[in-house]
Amino acid sequence: MAAVNRVFAAQLSGLPVFGPDGESIGRVRDLVAGLRLDAQPPRILGLVVELSTRRRVFVPMLRVTSIEPTAVTLATGSVNMRQFNQRPNEVLVLGQLLDAHATLAGTGTRITVVDAGMEPTRTRDWVLAKLAIRERRLGLGRRRSAMQVLPWSDVAGLGLTDLTGQPQGAGQLLMLFDTMRPADIAATVRDLPLKRRHEVADAMDDERLADVIEELPDDDQKELLAYLAEERAADVLEAMNPDDAADLLAELAPADQSRLLELMEPEESAPVKRLLEYSSDTAGGLMTPEPVVLTPDTTIAEALAHIRNAELPPALASMVFVCRPPTATPTGRYVGVVHFQRLLREPPAELVAGAVDTGLPPLKPGASLAEVTRYFAAYNLTCGPVVDTEDHLIGAVTVDDVLDHLLPEDWRETGLHDTLEEDRA
Repeated sequence: MAAVNRVFAAQLSGLPVFGPDGESIGRVRDLVAGLRLDAQPPRILGLVVELSTRRRVFVPMLRVTSIEPTAVTLATGSVNMRQFNQRPNEVLVLGQLLDAHATLAGTGTRITVVDAGMEPTRTRDWVLAKLAIRERRLGLGRRRSAMQVLPWSDVAGLGLTDLTGQPQGAGQLLMLFDTMRPADIAATVRDLPLKRRHEVADAMDDERLADVIEELPDDDQKELLAYLAEERAADVLEAMNPDDAADLLAELAPADQSRLLELMEPEESAPVKRLLEYSSDTAGGLMTPEPVVLTPDTTIAEALAHIRNAELPPALASMVFVCRPPTATPTGRYVGVVHFQRLLREPPAELVAGAVDTGLPPLKPGASLAEVTRYFAAYNLTCGPVVDTEDHLIGAVTVDDVLDHLLPEDWRETGLHDTLEEDRA
């Protein structure tokens, strides 16, 4: 697409649309934005183009190669002739956003949206980064307030319900959550009214709910777990990573903790019970008991297949741990680690025993958070082994768990996107 820093929606209204060879396609009648449930600017999904036959069709923004003051050019002269139908999570920028009433996020001042400026991102997406607004003044005075251009995040009251009048039911929220990361879903869930939050929890499957609970602050985790029926709460705890489940259970009253552990399947509760034996600010309390553990006679190809698992967190995929049988923690005698870069350099038919790094000292389960932090910094690691006094691997600490305990206690309440916005400012 031609280099354009910002385009205001009103400027596009009625512009002719051409194909790559100059053939006329139609005219721009609106822009379609996909509203988000967090504070980030909405992404422009595409254009509503009216053909010469009066039919209005949808053209994705990735098809647009240039936007000029006099015309819009597409990468192809063929478009999907299906009649445009607005989806529940979509808003028409010209038809619904412009002239919408809202408020300034900081002051509550009532304003009217005059125009919306879209800007390109590094990923070739376009987002509604800016809003042109006027302050709404009461009375019969003729003087109009000055127009201001503000970031999207400075304006409140432009949610899906505000612009479309459609209630955000649990089913609709789940549809929007499909494209979001668990951390972003958790930030959104925190902002929902309590009743709606519970409706969303009821509608989510156990795996998805477990992912979201792991990203919530402690108080919100406990509130949501307390809302669930005990049998389902136990199922959700089973779906969580054992270290996260242990951290959550450690916050509960001893009676509640014991009851939920009893409801969990024995094979699921066993590693959680082991983790509860350690203080949360030690290597034993930080570790996950489910790293990738292989025997010395495993081939390099098999090792690569294990870390290629899409469900394995990137930090855990950074190395495999080589131990004598059994491979479930606590394992047989710990041999060493093989870094994933070493796996990539070795012939697939070779054994991992020939690639083991025996020089990396393991962590002891009682190592303090400060010791673990220095360990990761000294050896440039994203994952490290935890070995007991009898030389058994009992788990692995990952850098994300270390950061979780190093950051201020309220870092989840502060929100990732709020911090990024402050950095940009």
